[in-house]
Amino acid sequence: MPEAYIVAAKRTAGGKRGGALRDWHPADLGAAVLDALVADSEIDPAAIEDVIMGCVSQAGEQAFHIGRSAVLASSLPESVPAVTIDRQCGSSQQSLHFAAQAVMSGTQDVVVAAGVESMTRVPMGTPFVAPAKAGLPSDPWSPAIKERFGVSQFSQFVGAEMIAQKYQMTREALDSFALESHRKASAATETGAFADEIVLLDGLDREGNTIRHDRDEGIRHDASMEGLASLDPLTDGGVITAGNASQICDGAAGLLVVSERALKAHGLTPLARVDALAVTAGDPVMMLWEPIPATAKLLDRAGRSHADIDLYEVNEAFASVPLAWLHETGADPDKLNVNGGAIALGHPLGGTGAKLATTMIHALKARGQRFGLQTMCEGGGIANATLIEAL
Repeated sequence: MPEAYIVAAKRTAGGKRGGALRDWHPADLGAAVLDALVADSEIDPAAIEDVIMGCVSQAGEQAFHIGRSAVLASSLPESVPAVTIDRQCGSSQQSLHFAAQAVMSGTQDVVVAAGVESMTRVPMGTPFVAPAKAGLPSDPWSPAIKERFGVSQFSQFVGAEMIAQKYQMTREALDSFALESHRKASAATETGAFADEIVLLDGLDREGNTIRHDRDEGIRHDASMEGLASLDPLTDGGVITAGNASQICDGAAGLLVVSERALKAHGLTPLARVDALAVTAGDPVMMLWEPIPATAKLLDRAGRSHADIDLYEVNEAFASVPLAWLHETGADPDKLNVNGGAIALGHPLGGTGAKLATTMIHALKARGQRFGLQTMCEGGGIANATLIEAL
């Protein structure tokens, strides 16, 4: 079967809600990543056969096909097609899967896997909040679904608390994990670990002055257990807080995926190879647990074990998720999210899958390591898992 190679992987630095990227239209954020992939690989942009763009809140400025809008806002010719997909938080990880599958099937040779989300300009929940404000039906869960699962709604906050209860996680343990995320992200930033993966953009400071945006804005370089402990839980009596949950974030990321034929035809140098892919689904109520079976399925499909894996990226939607994943998999915690995760760096929903893959590939290359495994929880009880080999 043909191989799928990654020849470029870029992301924007994360912007806080209302922060440095507040003036960027999401189509322009996506376009900046597309242009960076072309510049980094030096490929003829007309050779790109498709752009697969993940985005969760497809409303407002992210409506009317944000993938195509990003192409039209970029330097790519209008002949390059695009599609916008939604697998919730895993949207752009699924973009990578679809791009790899297109190349591995032999039907396409050059495909961009990308994702974008401006959570400042299109707030989370907009697709069903906006109709409600207009007096239109807006409940995404039908009576049959709610009757089947015995709930009035599905909530990731509830799922995160359920996981914490299942594993008897303390508030201190969750806050300690969050603190380490900030410390690792801070160290990675200060040592330049993100330099090669970040697309340099013009941002705005608080006063509206133009600044160079090349550092993830959400990192708390002075984070402390005392500060985290001062935050109220998101639910009464719970242990999940804003401090041990992922940050709302603006950002985009993308990877250029090509076949061996394209490597030779365009003189490209591969960064990595897609080794195996998996997606699973389970309990939609405790929906965030699914990365655990997805990881097991991926390793089984690849014929590999945790002993083969050098680095892991498990999305820090809430601290309870990677902690449960560590408990069940027995993976080495020193290999997990080595440059910090979404608690510190932000979680731009539809852009996060491509963002994690980009960071993992660059981290593997910097360390001279081989295999990286990426997985994340997704709304509805789904999880993607991806195994990547650095070359």
